Amino acid sequence: MTREIAINDIKIGAGRPLVLIAGPCVIESETATLHHAERLLTICNGLSMPLIFKASYDKANRTSMGGFRGPGMRDGLKILAKVKDSLGLAVLSDIHSIEQVAPAAEVLDVLQIPAFLCRQTDLIVAAAQSGRVINVKKGQFLAPWDMKNVAAKAVAAGNENIILTERGASFGYNNLVVDMRSFPIMCSTGFPVIFDATHSVQLPGGQGESSGGQREYVEYLSRAAVAAGIDGIFMEVHEDPDKALCDGPNSIPLNELPALLKMLKSIDALVK
Repeated sequence: MTREIAINDIKIGAGRPLVLIAGPCVIESETATLHHAERLLTICNGLSMPLIFKASYDKANRTSMGGFRGPGMRDGLKILAKVKDSLGLAVLSDIHSIEQVAPAAEVLDVLQIPAFLCRQTDLIVAAAQSGRVINVKKGQFLAPWDMKNVAAKAVAAGNENIILTERGASFGYNNLVVDMRSFPIMCSTGFPVIFDATHSVQLPGGQGESSGGQREYVEYLSRAAVAAGIDGIFMEVHEDPDKALCDGPNSIPLNELPALLKMLKSIDALVK
């Protein structure tokens, strides 16, 4: 069993009920971000499911120069602060450099290390020293047992409030696969484990100048991961994924989310 991590009044790990990390891939506008956060809060309140709101202020690893990156750190953090203050939600976003850690930590409850940066020692150490909870995504190029070394860097920097997230492994070109063995292996580190259900069905670079995705498989992978005993589920959602400015092909439509979460909550209760 993994240890318990506290994020405000949310407890994750140690056999606690499933936690949801969700939101649009990127901050498209203040209005859209607040709207999605309000919808998610309503859905999760109806299911008594803890929610951490996620939206990126900058998507620094786009497939091409034409990919939408978001409003940037300064404006994006202001919007996430409004989500936090007006709705009382814990908020999470990606950090990409050591210089971003201090200003991001003033607003964010969880600092997320993107998968491509999970081996950047200086970034992990700086994030750990901020005192915030850290969510490290497992790189598509890493084995699940390698994550113990990633977590050890944060622990060595004095922070044990660490979450580890599985988001699939590279399988040939423009494709990812999820090895269900990774969940018990990563749980053996003692830190809470999250399944990133929507990035795991991404087809990286699959549309030439942007990534594709197969959102129709999110339900099946999510059910299997929850049955494996994970601590939380990560999903990118959008009111109209086909019009999303980032990661639309692998995002879940908001109107389909309640039924899916209800099913996952039932599986989680049975397993735990």
